[in-house]
Amino acid sequence: MSRMRAILVRNGAGGVESLYLGEVQKPVPSAEEVVVKIKAFGLNRMDISQRQGKYPPPHGVTDILGVEFSGVVAEVGSGVTQWTAGDEVLGLAGGGAYAEFIKIPETHVIRKPSHLSWTEAASIPENWLTAFQALVVIGQVKEKEDVMVHAAASGVGVSAIQLARFYGANHVIATASTKEKLDLLLSLPGGATHAVNYKTQDFAEEVKKITLGKGVDVVIDFVGQSHWEKNITSLATDGRMTILSLLSGADVSNFSLIPLLYKRLHIEGSTLRARSVQYQTDLINRFKTDVFDHITGGSGNGRLRTYIHKVYPWTDIQDAHKEMEENKNSGKIIAEVV
Repeated sequence: MSRMRAILVRNGAGGVESLYLGEVQKPVPSAEEVVVKIKAFGLNRMDISQRQGKYPPPHGVTDILGVEFSGVVAEVGSGVTQWTAGDEVLGLAGGGAYAEFIKIPETHVIRKPSHLSWTEAASIPENWLTAFQALVVIGQVKEKEDVMVHAAASGVGVSAIQLARFYGANHVIATASTKEKLDLLLSLPGGATHAVNYKTQDFAEEVKKITLGKGVDVVIDFVGQSHWEKNITSLATDGRMTILSLLSGADVSNFSLIPLLYKRLHIEGSTLRARSVQYQTDLINRFKTDVFDHITGGSGNGRLRTYIHKVYPWTDIQDAHKEMEENKNSGKIIAEVV
């Protein structure tokens, strides 16, 4: 079997210094899979957690990092009908994108539009599908509703803000930790209508002012413990909150259940990576139908746009991980396979 290059983690887990460019066996597709030669891949916070040994991949999935990519179909399985070698695609994977080649179900790749660069295409799958799932599928956002997005300068956050506006939300409130990030989020076409610095302001009080006491209908949260009480306070009657991560911790104590009961709140945690292939297939198909054709690059004029913070050659993967760990990015960090 032939070999390929991939970013590996020395001893299976560790800090950024444990990342290195090594060699592994090149994947071989099963009947309903395709092998894609990767041009670029996106970084996600789950990659950091996995590198640290805190977030292992689903059973049967490669332990190579990376869940989103763009590239060219190199090989197809015997039962594949919708793809041929040479097709340009972007895709969502359970792992394995930090590599020269990846194998993936044929249902999990999307044809790359010509107006998107390889790096722009690689910034879409995990970001936009996660935001779409959180806001539309779970959050069931509706026209004229009010939305709050935490960690709003992250790749998923920027996508969720734009989707909220796309679906006709009234107020879209973004929270972040610096004035620079908040100014950016307010300046984006289709960006936030309001921005709150959660370090210097009480976002629950700001929500109350912005919505004239009603509260927001949907909250997208990545933070967890430190935001919990204020999130509950911020939600309107019949409000929905999707929890995607627990960056500040998972333990909440001395919390009253009364608001959940009397405000009829719906709170749901969600991950995308651990979902079944069929669930992911259905989500990708709905996303393609409802949203995908409206996405352009950052310099495009579409209603939805990709925003890339920085592009690294994959040989600088340690620097790319440091950038994300230090929370410096506004938008997506991308690595190019060179």
